[in-house]
Amino acid sequence: MTASVLLAGCDTDQVSLATNAKANQPVPPKLVAAMAEKDMDLQSPILVRLFKQEAELEVWKQTRSGQFALLKTYPICRWSGDLGPKVREGDRQAPEGFYSINPSQMNPQSAYYLSFNTGFPNAFDKALGRTGSQLMVHGDCSSRGCYAMTDEQIAEIYSLGRESFFGGQKAFQLQAYPFKMTPVNMAKHRNNPNMPFWKMIKEGYDHFEVTRQEPKVDFCEKRYVFDAAKSADAKRDPVFDASAKCPAYVIPEDIASAVREKQAKDEAEYAKLVAKGTPMARMNTGIDGGMNKIFAAKIPEGSTGLSEEAEGSTLQLLAMSKAPGTIPGHVNPPKPNLDAVAAAPAQEPAVAVSAPVANTRVASAQPAEKPQEKSQEKSEGGGFFSGLGRKMGFSTADTTATTPPPQAAAAAAPATTTTTPSSAASRLKAAVTRFVPGHDKSKDAAKDAPKPAVAAAKPAEPPKPQQPDTRLAQTRPALKPSVSDGASDSTQMAGAAPVVSSNSFESRFGAVK
Repeated sequence: MTASVLLAGCDTDQVSLATNAKANQPVPPKLVAAMAEKDMDLQSPILVRLFKQEAELEVWKQTRSGQFALLKTYPICRWSGDLGPKVREGDRQAPEGFYSINPSQMNPQSAYYLSFNTGFPNAFDKALGRTGSQLMVHGDCSSRGCYAMTDEQIAEIYSLGRESFFGGQKAFQLQAYPFKMTPVNMAKHRNNPNMPFWKMIKEGYDHFEVTRQEPKVDFCEKRYVFDAAKSADAKRDPVFDASAKCPAYVIPEDIASAVREKQAKDEAEYAKLVAKGTPMARMNTGIDGGMNKIFAAKIPEGSTGLSEEAEGSTLQLLAMSKAPGTIPGHVNPPKPNLDAVAAAPAQEPAVAVSAPVANTRVASAQPAEKPQEKSQEKSEGGGFFSGLGRKMGFSTADTTATTPPPQAAAAAAPATTTTTPSSAASRLKAAVTRFVPGHDKSKDAAKDAPKPAVAAAKPAEPPKPQQPDTRLAQTRPALKPSVSDGASDSTQMAGAAPVVSSNSFESRFGAVK
């Protein structure tokens, strides 16, 4: 009976926002100080924007002037799927569009530290028959259709949402985009089949950009409508239905004119970029989602995937910077789709020999591996490609040279230009490198350069068994230090005095109810 009551309460405003220590962590002092500098109140309304390509989450907060200003930008640790909206349950897509987050969608008991539900599907999604459930913004840096942060990050974001509800905000808006809706990005993705949808949600993006106010969102005729209001002669507000014909409405002229001016500038810039031949983004790279470059730099063989890579700095340089939160040991960075890699055509290089030998293929034995070469291979991702080869079903015999029979060795002795036929694993590696962003192909070319044949081949040494990964996922503490105040061994945020009392939501949110 207790479980039934809890489940029944999940969709009501009776859910407490601060039932445990994790959910009741105060807003970090540095963020409180930043609010004071930007003329914001602790409990003023918030608005959240998400960008897949940039792998960033922005928290905006209302100032005392009534407009929203950017409070903080959080790098996203992991998101899954591709650029584009979620269509059906199980497609691993993180949603795109406009969603409303009310107190019942906040989950203080989340298995992923803390979380809130995006509210997918909204009325527009339902009108198109789109399906999906439990699409969250949460911690743990693990995503299957969600936006995953570190535990420390979600603790801050959760506290900001909690305080806005305590201040009287009934719901905060979540805007999820494939990328920042700039002319450059629109030109790069002009051939993407999702462009009509992206142009539609760009209307809401533009409304927010010119007003710095949360746009009012409605749906009709299976499309979004922003900041709709009743006409001057109307007696009541228009009633919208996502699947029905749009009612009569108007957009306030001050907003409409500002949006038209912005869109005219964007379209002129877009036309210049297209005329100049701005390269179009590659579609369907076969990589599942992405992660911010700051996190990719911290993970062995990490990749930003479909997110943007570092500009002006390499992942090696970013690796020396501090990560905004704890990265768990089970993080799965974006990797190529193995089915797409296996389907890639393999080209067999020609083998040069000094004299033809009937029905015999000669492979020269590789020289003994030097310690420094072994360490270089590990640093350049050799272990990753070997692992992919084993997952694809290639045995170690495919990558190990065998000793030729005596007559074959004698025939091959004078040759100095003999090359080793490419193995299945090496072909797999060549195909994969086309999908891994930031991979240095020049190093692979140097590594895989043909080696001269030897007259006497040494017996091949059996391959060394792969050492198991003994790294353990770090046990998560009950509380996480604030990413604003730096890492701390204490379970309480360093230097943080309680900003709000730990009393129940019932007593604090009674006015809103």
